[in-house]
Amino acid sequence: MKIVLLSGGSGKRLWPLSNDTRSKQFLKLLQTESGQYESMVQRVWGQLTRAGLSECAYVATSQSQIEVIKAQLGTRQPIIVEPERRDTFPAIALAAAYLHSVCEAAPDETVVVLPVDPFVEDRFFVQISKLEHMLEITGADIGLLGVRPTYPSAKYGYIVPRNSPDGGMEYCEAEHFEEKPSEQRAAELISRGALWNCGVFAFRLDYMMQELRSRGLPVVYEQLNERYASLTAISFDYEIVERAERVSVLPYDGSWKDLGTWNTLTEEMGSSRVGKAVLSDDCQAAHVINELEIPVAVLGLSNVIVAASPDGILVADKAASPRIKEVMRHQEQRPMYEERRWGRYRVLDYIQYPDGGQVLTKRILISPDCNLSYQYHRKRQEVWTVVAGRGEIVLAGELRTIERGDVIVVQPNILHSVRAITDLEMIEVQTGEELVEEDIVRLELDWHNIITKYVVSASRRREA
Repeated sequence: MKIVLLSGGSGKRLWPLSNDTRSKQFLKLLQTESGQYESMVQRVWGQLTRAGLSECAYVATSQSQIEVIKAQLGTRQPIIVEPERRDTFPAIALAAAYLHSVCEAAPDETVVVLPVDPFVEDRFFVQISKLEHMLEITGADIGLLGVRPTYPSAKYGYIVPRNSPDGGMEYCEAEHFEEKPSEQRAAELISRGALWNCGVFAFRLDYMMQELRSRGLPVVYEQLNERYASLTAISFDYEIVERAERVSVLPYDGSWKDLGTWNTLTEEMGSSRVGKAVLSDDCQAAHVINELEIPVAVLGLSNVIVAASPDGILVADKAASPRIKEVMRHQEQRPMYEERRWGRYRVLDYIQYPDGGQVLTKRILISPDCNLSYQYHRKRQEVWTVVAGRGEIVLAGELRTIERGDVIVVQPNILHSVRAITDLEMIEVQTGEELVEEDIVRLELDWHNIITKYVVSASRRREA
């Protein structure tokens, strides 16, 4: 069995903490038993590991999320890269082609696809492991996991069964699907045994290959990747599941939540305060998440969420917080905070002058034994001031150590990389007329290869 975790979308309903690169699944707001904070993706990966399923798991994501996935899960987890964000059908089609042509998985291999951010108990993944057997027994084209509803909700899709499990059988056959009905209609569906559709799909790999061929699409990953932008942006439910001849459903009667909005996420947070925050005693059901270095005080308010980050500040009644995506839909800005495989950075200041010149100031933290890529920029100068820690730098082919107080000037088109020996903190000031990530040209990621390929020895420098 192969498991594919779908990690896509920007999660803008959790603005200002979420942005185009740091989606909701990467926010470290869920407390572990030890009191530490972890993200949704870290929680799910831990549950997969405890269920013995992580060894066969892949993460399917867009290019913009690769760095943060590596930062949170490590660099060994296999990643299936989508060239751009589209809907779930293109994402699952590309993942299936990857398993078929790159991994050379067997045609009868069971593939289970699930979101990267469900908030569930560990036994949810016990049910996941049963989907392969269900496909064998039923001969179904598609297998689904359906959650037994605890209340009639208009926020979820419903799987309406043709029959209810009986005679000791764990599964049922799907009759039809209804997407986000009214609460009254949802109550009627629940009375008929309908289940919440939690976005978990299972299928045989050869079934998906047949579906791609029938649409005139290639089954080789590289070829499908080249045509990805031309694929119809449509959900897997609409394109595949609702057209399948036979769909079987495995019910799950445990706890399940979609923590996609502030009002649902705060229900599962272990603390009402994260970061520098003060709540007066008369605040009820109020939460503050503060990523800034300045304190936030909330006095005499109840049922509110206050979230502050370098991207902005939100103050909202919890019931109204799901509207934030609509309110902010026209507000576009560069992400002010990002996690990377080597550490993280925060934008401290950005100025654009009337003559077109720009200045961007970042606070960068590189974790021990991690390094930036060996790279150069065409359009900007950078000045680094080391404020804490020790590291080493390769600049124009020369290797030397750096420590607190050192100032390094990186001119345009000069190759450079930095590696941290201890936690290494720097203030970076960029100047130029176009300060964008696309200006970075990366040549090498591995530090050993950087040293081996690009560092000029002292003796060679003297000879030169």
